[in-house]
Amino acid sequence: MNAISSITAATREFVRAPDSVGSVFPATSYMVRRTLAPIEWNGVDLMVEFGPGTGRFTFEALARMKPSARLLAIEPGDAFVDHLRSTSHDTRLIVVKGEAQEVHQIMDNYGFDKANCILSGIPFSTIEPGDAVTIAERSRLALDRNGMFVAYQMRRKIEHYLEGRFKIARRGYALWNIPPCHLYWARPPKT
Repeated sequence: MNAISSITAATREFVRAPDSVGSVFPATSYMVRRTLAPIEWNGVDLMVEFGPGTGRFTFEALARMKPSARLLAIEPGDAFVDHLRSTSHDTRLIVVKGEAQEVHQIMDNYGFDKANCILSGIPFSTIEPGDAVTIAERSRLALDRNGMFVAYQMRRKIEHYLEGRFKIARRGYALWNIPPCHLYWARPPKT
């Protein structure tokens, strides 16, 4: 991945929509490894990623995924979509320009029923509360019963949106990142 094109894409999207970009700085390899470590990769046939940005998590997830798995990356920013499409030649990656709220429609368009994992870099602390509720609810419905919702956040506001929709299985904190981030691994409640 070209570092200059990553920084350029991040800067363009931050200027265009600062509330929807978590950070102009790419996640550190420490945070990426720590966030992805609890995922049971052998059980992932479909991962959905909300807000992949320059693909820091995307490419690391692909490196861990089995050959038959797919990664559906949903990104609203044109510069990020162009960057991801031009830097990846992995046929398991599907990059879609869209919003996380459209997850069901996008999954349906590609013939996917349920995801095993949703990875979210969307900054829940800066998006509209109604959008945050919709994303949390639709994420729960898009996951299979043993699925996992994984999120990295600068603030803990996401906890409010996870309550009642997910059971937070684990929390973490990545201090060695700019900015430091709270980490969450949550599962749909068993019914």
